[in-house]
Amino acid sequence: MLRTETDPSMMQPNLYRPASNVLELRSVSCAYETGRPAIRDISFAAREGEILCLLGPSGCGKTTILRAIAGFEPVRAGELFLSGQLVSSQHLTTPTEQRRVGMVFQEYALFPHLRVADNIAFGLHHLSRSERKCQVQEMLRLTGLEGFERRYPHELSGGQQQRVALARALVQNPVVLLLDEPFSNLDPDMASRMRQELHALLRRTKTTTILVTHDHEEAFAMADRIAVLNQGRLEQMDTPELIYHMPASPFVADFVGQADFIRGEIQHGMVHTELGEFPNTLTCEEGAAVVVMIRPDDIQLAPAKGAGARIIARQFRGSENLYTVSLPSGQIVHSSASSTSVYQEGAAVELRVLATHTVLFPGPAATSDPPAQP
Repeated sequence: MLRTETDPSMMQPNLYRPASNVLELRSVSCAYETGRPAIRDISFAAREGEILCLLGPSGCGKTTILRAIAGFEPVRAGELFLSGQLVSSQHLTTPTEQRRVGMVFQEYALFPHLRVADNIAFGLHHLSRSERKCQVQEMLRLTGLEGFERRYPHELSGGQQQRVALARALVQNPVVLLLDEPFSNLDPDMASRMRQELHALLRRTKTTTILVTHDHEEAFAMADRIAVLNQGRLEQMDTPELIYHMPASPFVADFVGQADFIRGEIQHGMVHTELGEFPNTLTCEEGAAVVVMIRPDDIQLAPAKGAGARIIARQFRGSENLYTVSLPSGQIVHSSASSTSVYQEGAAVELRVLATHTVLFPGPAATSDPPAQP
């Protein structure tokens, strides 16, 4: 017997509300030299002090957007504004050096022949020597690099090099800080620590930040809002919580975490599926075909002799086990449980769906395999 329970309460949105728009893209399109579009009709705004993440697979256009904001990529259509001033359009491109944009590259791009203090001070030649020294010392303090000012980049760890690159960008007091896959060169433990440190630093400095990544966990940990991109288009822009729990498309649902898509049909105002009944949140007509998105944490398992569902695989993930379960129809679903809940492969189980809310997508076409995560 398969049972479902649905809590009508909705996920509370992030209440963070920065003051005003610092960056705005209005129907921006960019193209490669071949003429093939890289991004098409992109519109969004970043608010003062906000950390906004551009999330998507390789080749989706997120780095192109970053380059357009920096002034490295011409805009073929639309308009791009910084602090209310038009800086890019089909007929205008304000030079990068006039945009007050800070950028940290994947490789950090530090000058190998300059010491840490000189790397940070590189763009401060317009200041007096005492002013430069004062600002460099403040950045060293903020980034935890005090005592490293006379070292060369090759004498630093990857995390320390990243801090130098951040200090060099932040010391310019940029309108917007652009981060292009900043943790990609760090091992997982170091990346996790740097995410926490960087998040705290950006909050202290109230720096408006655009972060590019293909890692949804990184986006969830860092961002106030996330813009999910797919093949040059913006699929959804929302808080991390809503992106995960209320995805706007099957692509978004699958890209930001494990998702299963269960076929259903509208009968008597409810969605009837192999996993039970769900509310008709799409208000589809009687008999309409839909699919229900299910997350592993929506499904609870319980051993039950004679049950039609069976466990076919278990992945140990430290704090949890991820089970792959075959339903009587052959449909595959996944369930996450605590690491202490260990069930053997082949065990018959009963499934109980405890969805916070129901996410539906229309029609059988939505059940085609979503793109694999990178």
